[in-house]
Amino acid sequence: MRSGTIAGVFPTMPQDESWDADASREIARAGGKRPSAGPGDDTGPEKSVVEPVEEDDELDEIEVVPVRRELSLAIAGFAGLLAVGLVLGALTSAPDSRLPYAIVLFGVQLLALLAWVMALHPPAVATTAGVCVAVALVADYLAVSGTRAGLLPLVWVTVGGFVAAVIGQLVRADDRKRVTDSWRTTLVIVAGVVAYAIPIVLTRQEVGTQALTVCAVAAGVALVVARATDAVFAKPRLALQVPRGATGIVLGAMLGTLAAAALGSRLVLPFTPAKGAVLGLIAVLIAHLVDLAVNFGQADRRLAGDAPTFWVARHMQGPLGAFALLAPATYALSHWFLT
Repeated sequence: MRSGTIAGVFPTMPQDESWDADASREIARAGGKRPSAGPGDDTGPEKSVVEPVEEDDELDEIEVVPVRRELSLAIAGFAGLLAVGLVLGALTSAPDSRLPYAIVLFGVQLLALLAWVMALHPPAVATTAGVCVAVALVADYLAVSGTRAGLLPLVWVTVGGFVAAVIGQLVRADDRKRVTDSWRTTLVIVAGVVAYAIPIVLTRQEVGTQALTVCAVAAGVALVVARATDAVFAKPRLALQVPRGATGIVLGAMLGTLAAAALGSRLVLPFTPAKGAVLGLIAVLIAHLVDLAVNFGQADRRLAGDAPTFWVARHMQGPLGAFALLAPATYALSHWFLT
């Protein structure tokens, strides 16, 4: 048994770190205890070193898009003019004088085509726009002079226009690569252009003119009130990147539904205040959802760093899209709810 060490008492175990002769003698003098390591001694027991976590001081700041009062009022005025044009055109259309209404709607179709083409950027822009212009003319002609005032001819025009636009996009190699990803965009543009021919069809049906009047007035009041309220009090904000306020949305929905209910009490059967309120509520929901979807889509493109759309097309897109989707919804309500 060796004195001064514990090697004879306990069998030696493999050590993680090597010991030299001087270190062994130091342990022997200390009675088998390892001397404490100094501040700069690397042979001491391992210490857990906690490295400070560097916080990212340069956090991405959320861009707060300001509400432009003049712009909100201009969009409100455009939405109001669009609603008035649809209503007055429907009320003044007669069996032998629907052509002026078709000419007005063709102008609206060109505006919608300009806004959607510049905002959605489909492949082969010139070809797609040319096909959509031809589709708009054919749809308006069938809506005015068709033997039966129905929706099916316009559906076939939409399908034919979509196929023609896709074929035109397959000509060039650069456009051909984008067809698979952008066919939905092409379908939206073609269907939106054809949708503005539906009001002509509604004027040729029994309750179509009244249904169009109620829905257009409700949607117009909702959009005008919402945008005008944003110009004065755009709070609480729906999102920091979207210059819209919840107060205007709620107030517009309430007043739009109230206006539809008031019209329902003035129109002849099958309209009642309750049915007018139902049509108005659906109309204001469609108008607000489409308008807000356009606003959030613009914010997404801005955050992604995409090039902004031409300002006229960008700000007309919401009301034009709202009334385009409202037209087939009004047709469905006039057939499945009122009759």
